[in-house]
Amino acid sequence: MPNSSVEAFRDAFRTSQHIIVIAGAGLSAASGIPTFRDGGGMWRSLDATALATPEAFSENPSLVWQFYHYRRTKALEAKPNPAHEVIAKMSVPLYIRKVAPEVKSFHLVTQNVDRLSVTALDSLVERLTADSGTAPARKRSIFPNSILEMHGRIFDVKCTVCDYCAEDRTDPLCPALGAADASFKDYHDAGSKEVNIPLDELPRCPACGALARPGVVWFGEKPYHLDEINSIIYKADMCLVIGTSSTVRPASTYAYRVQRHGGKVAVFNKDPSEKDERADFVFAGGCETVLPSLFPELVE
Repeated sequence: MPNSSVEAFRDAFRTSQHIIVIAGAGLSAASGIPTFRDGGGMWRSLDATALATPEAFSENPSLVWQFYHYRRTKALEAKPNPAHEVIAKMSVPLYIRKVAPEVKSFHLVTQNVDRLSVTALDSLVERLTADSGTAPARKRSIFPNSILEMHGRIFDVKCTVCDYCAEDRTDPLCPALGAADASFKDYHDAGSKEVNIPLDELPRCPACGALARPGVVWFGEKPYHLDEINSIIYKADMCLVIGTSSTVRPASTYAYRVQRHGGKVAVFNKDPSEKDERADFVFAGGCETVLPSLFPELVE
């Protein structure tokens, strides 16, 4: 049976040297980012998971781009919540050594594409710079490669033909997506209505002019950074699983690979599942409240 003792967890965390966080959609839920598998699992009465595939994009790029326009808009509106901020401080040796004085490495492996974890860390580094009155090199302020976005980035625009891929936070990316979105604002039976945007009016690659796609990893595609993540998993002695149902491979295997070589696993979920019973520690509740309560030293 997993433990829910705060003291026991903090004792284990305190002696950890190589810490990894595996984060999922629950981390950003309190920031207003809809998840695929809760109330946000439907979009215009359509199954969101069925739209996040190469096959769906090939069959109907107009519909898929409209779905990702919606997701981009939500991400642009969102701000990091207290859980993002606690994890950001774990990336900074100055802070995490208050709760894990022996730590040698920290990594966040996130399945989220919303960039909120990166935003939280960037804001923290800016504050450190302002407080010190100097401009400390980022590589000295945080652990190297501390955030690995294994499923890509929602704001990246990726060419379907050439190698172009770059962040673009323009909203909307093209006039046709904005017009299509506006047409649904007052439409109550959105599931029976479809706006078909011509291919030449969808986002195009600025380098070669070909059709562009969202720069995220779809179901059936290979995630990013797998070799690096595998190396991190191999040496991790503490794994925090935060806001993920642990159903999508390979991320669903990471925690228990840590456990198999003697590391500890702590799960933080609003509604822990039977699968979480294998963890060493389980804490139920919103991570935006649970994490700050467990690590008051990392809260300003």
